[in-house]
Amino acid sequence: MKPKVIVLTGYGINCDEEMKFAFDLVGADTEIIHVRDLIDKKKNLDDYNILAFPGGFSFGDDTGSGKAFASLVKNNLWTELQNFINKKSLIIGVCNGFQIMVALGLLPATNKNYGTAEVSLEHNNSARYINRWIDLEVTSNSPWLKNINTISVPIAHGEGKFYAPNDILEKIKENNLIALKYCKGDICASEGLEMNPNGSLEDIAGITDVSGRFIGMMPHPERALFFTNRPDWTLLKEKYKREGKELPKYIDAIKIFQNAMDYFKED
Repeated sequence: MKPKVIVLTGYGINCDEEMKFAFDLVGADTEIIHVRDLIDKKKNLDDYNILAFPGGFSFGDDTGSGKAFASLVKNNLWTELQNFINKKSLIIGVCNGFQIMVALGLLPATNKNYGTAEVSLEHNNSARYINRWIDLEVTSNSPWLKNINTISVPIAHGEGKFYAPNDILEKIKENNLIALKYCKGDICASEGLEMNPNGSLEDIAGITDVSGRFIGMMPHPERALFFTNRPDWTLLKEKYKREGKELPKYIDAIKIFQNAMDYFKED
């Protein structure tokens, strides 16, 4: 039976179709559901295996990115979300979805203290919206990240600077909750870009909870599925042709979604 994925949308979320496409590509049974349909009991969160908070600009980033959407969920769906947390489930949040998860207290949830916001995603050091590709180093054994060492994916955000008070940051490091770090990989090196685009503490691009089942990240893996998504694919195409190599169809970010499918096959 295919794992069922709910991609939550509404009120400014605009990356829901890309998220659905990524999950569908690896064989999931995916639905885009408006958050209001969960609140009004037209849909039941318990019917799904995976919850995805996609990117966008929920509520126009008023009151801070992700905070208004998180309040809507917490005030109306917290019991359902707690039940979802307590079963064999997976949750992913990307960009605005990461901001929502942080505001909800789903991440990092040190000591499994779900519901308490412990970290934040602040305005980029540049005080500008950044849209470019970056390189990432995987630093976690989360089910989402199995058999991945490095990936290159795009970012698109104005508030992505990871911040945590010193005591929380130490707990995050002690419990190995840092999932992804910005690094100097192929794309940053070839294009002369700084590796940390927003000033995040410890170069943090994504974190997990203590179980590793819940992950949030600022970069967009759902926009980096195919080889031709890479900004340098035409250059690599000529290089591979001269070396007699076959062009790959996919790039490693797709493994994030495939890993989610494999997680439900392990039993």
